[in-house]
Amino acid sequence: MKKVVRKTFYLFQDMDKGLLLCTIALFSFGLLNIVTASSSEATANQTSLYYYFYKQLQMIGIGVLAGLFIINYDSKKYPFWATIGYMGIVGVLLYLSFYGSDYRGSRNWLQIGPISFQPSELSKPIVIVCLALLFEKYASRLRNKKIPHTEMIAKIIIIGLTVPIIIFLQKDLGTMFILFCTFLVMFIASPILRIDKLRAFLLMGLVAVLGMLGMYMGKGYILSAEQLDRFDFFNPCTKYEEGGYQICNGYIAINDGGLMGLGPGKSKQKYSYIPEPHTDSVFAIIAEEYGFLKGSLIFILYLYLLKRIINLACRANTLRGRYICLGVATYIFMHILVNLGGLFGVMPLTGVPLPFLSYGGSFAISLIIALAIVQRIHIETKRQKIKLS
Repeated sequence: MKKVVRKTFYLFQDMDKGLLLCTIALFSFGLLNIVTASSSEATANQTSLYYYFYKQLQMIGIGVLAGLFIINYDSKKYPFWATIGYMGIVGVLLYLSFYGSDYRGSRNWLQIGPISFQPSELSKPIVIVCLALLFEKYASRLRNKKIPHTEMIAKIIIIGLTVPIIIFLQKDLGTMFILFCTFLVMFIASPILRIDKLRAFLLMGLVAVLGMLGMYMGKGYILSAEQLDRFDFFNPCTKYEEGGYQICNGYIAINDGGLMGLGPGKSKQKYSYIPEPHTDSVFAIIAEEYGFLKGSLIFILYLYLLKRIINLACRANTLRGRYICLGVATYIFMHILVNLGGLFGVMPLTGVPLPFLSYGGSFAISLIIALAIVQRIHIETKRQKIKLS
């Protein structure tokens, strides 16, 4: 461990400092905000005011340790471990699909003693890395019009969509949608020829329609009644007693915050109005306590972070590096979009965490791992340029 830490210290000078500082700032604010947002929940559960703070800090600590090893690990060695990781995560997800227990309407939580973990969160960086490696491996052949591409494209689609399909069957629509959109963006940006992409989309659409017909014929429905209710997200305050209370109270919190906010710790809506306000509705509490002007700084930091990652993708000296950075940027953006879209009532509320700010250990570890991989790509790019100059 000492060797890893010492090596990381030397690697620090080659990291993207802007991305690193932005990451630290967002996680730090998220931790402090969890204390105030979870205070009512901690009181109701008769636990310490800092209970959720310390639990989140522990998960971030685990993520940082994992990140230290990733930053020290050459991306040339990713194929072996990505394959092992992908097979392992698919195996765990299939096990949970058959033997897991439902929690909040979905079956994607792994319980090991007192520790609960969401393997579907860890699947996101694994799928991104696997797709990036496949694009790099097949790039020259996919651009060659003289050879058939069917087998290569089929492998890419299977690797990219197997996990989202399993998660869909586990009834976790939010995670499925994020993984699917991440795959879609990476597939569109891939070296696959346009005509092959068009054929693949038509085939995927046909398979999706046949799959939904099969589900309907077998079960009598495609989405459960609870899932369908989430699509009725318009005018939530008129359906306060029928499921619109969470979004409606989020509106009230944002409106009460105004321009300047009520002040840190002075939120009213976190007291039994918004369920578990420190999780997927955390931005409503931030807006209520800090107001529009100070709350908008979060969007500026998000834009800055995404811009840094996209810039790293453009500068990466390997195809795998470019696609990994693109995939991570899409993954983070989709989490922001789905979480805030549900909170603002323009998308179904799915319980997806807000990056850096929501309480959730599985997602925090996954996010740190993804950002550590991006940092590793930047380190290799910078060192390669130094060698060439």
